[in-house]
Amino acid sequence: MKHMHLIAGLLSITIHTGTAWSQQQLPGKVDIAWNRFYDDTEVLRIAQSLVAAYPNLLTIEEIGKSALGRPLIVVTLNNPHTGAANTKPAMWIDGNIHGNEIQATETVLYSIDYLCRAFGKVAPLTELIDQSVFYFLPSVNPDGRANWFAAQNNSHSSRTGMRPTDEDRDGALDEDGPEDLDGDGSIGQMWRKDPLGTHRRNLRDPRILESVPTEPRPDGTIEHGDWSHAGSEGIDNDGDGQVNEDGPGGYDMNRNWPSDWQPVHVEGGAGDYPLSYPETRSIALWILAHPNIAAGQSYHNAGGMILRGPGADYRESEYHAGDRNTYDSIASAGEEMLPYYRSMVIYKDLYTVHGGFVNWLAESLGIISFTNELWSDKRILQNGNDPSPEEMTRWRDRLLFEQTTTEWKELPHPEFTTVLVGGGNKWSRRIPPPFMLEEEAHRNFAFTAFHAQQMPLVRFHSIAIEPCGEGLWTITIDIANDHRIPTRTVRASDKRIGMADRLTVSGVDLTVLSGGPMPQRLGTTFEPVRFNPESLMIESGIPGLGHRTFRFIVQGTPRSSATIKFSGEKFKTIEKTITLSPKP
Repeated sequence: MKHMHLIAGLLSITIHTGTAWSQQQLPGKVDIAWNRFYDDTEVLRIAQSLVAAYPNLLTIEEIGKSALGRPLIVVTLNNPHTGAANTKPAMWIDGNIHGNEIQATETVLYSIDYLCRAFGKVAPLTELIDQSVFYFLPSVNPDGRANWFAAQNNSHSSRTGMRPTDEDRDGALDEDGPEDLDGDGSIGQMWRKDPLGTHRRNLRDPRILESVPTEPRPDGTIEHGDWSHAGSEGIDNDGDGQVNEDGPGGYDMNRNWPSDWQPVHVEGGAGDYPLSYPETRSIALWILAHPNIAAGQSYHNAGGMILRGPGADYRESEYHAGDRNTYDSIASAGEEMLPYYRSMVIYKDLYTVHGGFVNWLAESLGIISFTNELWSDKRILQNGNDPSPEEMTRWRDRLLFEQTTTEWKELPHPEFTTVLVGGGNKWSRRIPPPFMLEEEAHRNFAFTAFHAQQMPLVRFHSIAIEPCGEGLWTITIDIANDHRIPTRTVRASDKRIGMADRLTVSGVDLTVLSGGPMPQRLGTTFEPVRFNPESLMIESGIPGLGHRTFRFIVQGTPRSSATIKFSGEKFKTIEKTITLSPKP
């Protein structure tokens, strides 16, 4: 028996030491490899497996279906022992609104898995879970994701939803998509044979197509190459003179949200009207039914960006300086945590986007929200520069062993007679190689966790009671918000979005005669409201990392009790009961 106790003790020591040594490699209940990518069926299986393994933390629900009938699932992470999900500040996290941006989904799933593994073992994340709730939607666009994995695509295709669409407006739907002419399973680049071509194959490395000089030679003659670019691999199926101009789908769900939505002649792919697609409508209705969402994160690829709105220059005034300071303080932390990522404003630093999702969260709902563009080619050489074509070739040769490229092949073509087909396959750009996927997912998860840690956390900083004669008392209440995100953003306050915060004072033997905010925390005056002084509506909320002070005049006996309660949509309600008593 003594030997058994000794063995058990040694085992416990070994396990403890191993857990401490492994750091983020926490033991989990579901065996998930984070060095690979998963198709839409596997994504659903992983989500269901996580929910089954952690029933104390996770629930799953179908909130709608995609255009082709695939389920849209939301996984809720909440510790019910610290309160129901709708009583806590929440963070919305989604990915893969563009079907080809696949690592976004793995990052969402990794976030669920890591938080569950960390619960009860990692103090800061356990505290975060106890204080907050997370709503995860792994794939906004399961149809596009399924197509990207199953069909012939390149790095940029299968971006859209898959509802048949007449992109070229010829009356037919999806009639001219790409063809895999060389049979490598991807859609590569296509070059047509051309005696006046713009490019030629490099003599030392024929995989490289280099441009010929455009300046005349000294004798005045012009140098020509052998090939001119003919677009992506395919043929002109509908005989309109264009190749691959009307493939599967053909719209952009990240242009279909109500904030600054514009019709298709202004913003291509925007749909017939805001929320016209089943995916966007289902998500919007679900989010609107959960006003406790105080933070939002959407994962895309690529380019290494931490993006915030607005999407158009004329919307800049929608982002008040107070909110911009909150965005900047969170994004600057992200720049430290994510190598070669930059904090950027969508319209100013990228391009104009009308009807974008995070713009809707920020401008229509007053939620502090970011889009992260996952992966940067600057990580290839780790020097902060975009790699040249030669450097990209060395990367693909030396680290990826040519697995992301296809050799060029000359093939017959019905329109161009002879074409050269090959180059990078669908894994060649925008996506981290599998051996770097877990790091990319973890760093972005960590940034999102930091964002979540900034959701409002309020407390009563002080409550002072003073008698003022004839059974009258003053109650001065100072409320602090210990996190960066205010209980109500300036945007929400200005536009009266959602319910205002509420501070109430009540008691059985108590009458509230007057109440209001104090303009100076340490001052002596307050601004009494005209009606219902026992229930103050605090439209501007409590600022991030700040305080606000309120004063009430009440009538009661020396032993009357007063219950003080502060509630709102974006934070957990706080409440305290005090007794009116004179100073000793």
